[in-house]
Amino acid sequence: MKALMIAVVGLLSCSLQVNAQQKQSGAIQFETRFDPAAAMEANGIKITPEMKDRLPESSKTDFELLFNATGASYTKVEETEDSNGGGRGGFRFGGISNRDYYYNFLDHKLTAVFDLSDTTYFLDGKLGQADVSMLGRGLIGQPVVEYIKSDEVKKIVGFDCHKVTIKTTSKRKIMEEEKEIVDETVLWYTKDLGFEFSPNPALWTEGAVLSIQSKAGSTLATSIEFRKVNAKDINLPKKGTVITSDAYKAKLEQMMKNRGRGNSQRRAPGN
Repeated sequence: MKALMIAVVGLLSCSLQVNAQQKQSGAIQFETRFDPAAAMEANGIKITPEMKDRLPESSKTDFELLFNATGASYTKVEETEDSNGGGRGGFRFGGISNRDYYYNFLDHKLTAVFDLSDTTYFLDGKLGQADVSMLGRGLIGQPVVEYIKSDEVKKIVGFDCHKVTIKTTSKRKIMEEEKEIVDETVLWYTKDLGFEFSPNPALWTEGAVLSIQSKAGSTLATSIEFRKVNAKDINLPKKGTVITSDAYKAKLEQMMKNRGRGNSQRRAPGN
């Protein structure tokens, strides 16, 4: 009987270990909704009915977070078959980032991967820190950011998530007029996954963010599946050019200058 009890305890122990290992890797599906008109209004731009008719309609994009004990990748669902494939782009309407993110949990490293001028770039970043493409145009000085924690808790894909509101006050020059813009974004995060992550790395305080709600749209985790994830599925693409934040900022500024010159030439009489 004693031998039987030892065997049962051993089996239960092995089962718990296997279950714990299985829950260290898997896939989380996210759904992102973006409203261009709401994004412009949130940045202090008055939208006329005529402008609204010309703007793109609100859109929905699906993303997938693949993770294991050492790292994770966050990519568009359509792009997961080929991490070097096209379709990422440097930025979309309104400066909203359109890029893949790769996390190295062991080195606490975050890398953004995006295509710009037919080149794939690798840009290192940090959770909770905005890169130059996220700050928007016309910014005067540095924004004032306030983090407001709450005791509210709600379930998202089975995890207890805590609420934090990020209140940002910034001054911007819009149509030659200086305006103060106050924006609030609500994050819901969990510590139960055992790693740090956010669908938008600039919007993060702690834990793994499973929901982001702002005036311009939202991102929400819709399902989770614990399964084996191979290292090749979360590693950086094999081909890419490393770029620093300063070099990226300079490249964006040059692109804007070139675009401005191109518009002037098109408007010039006789051209």
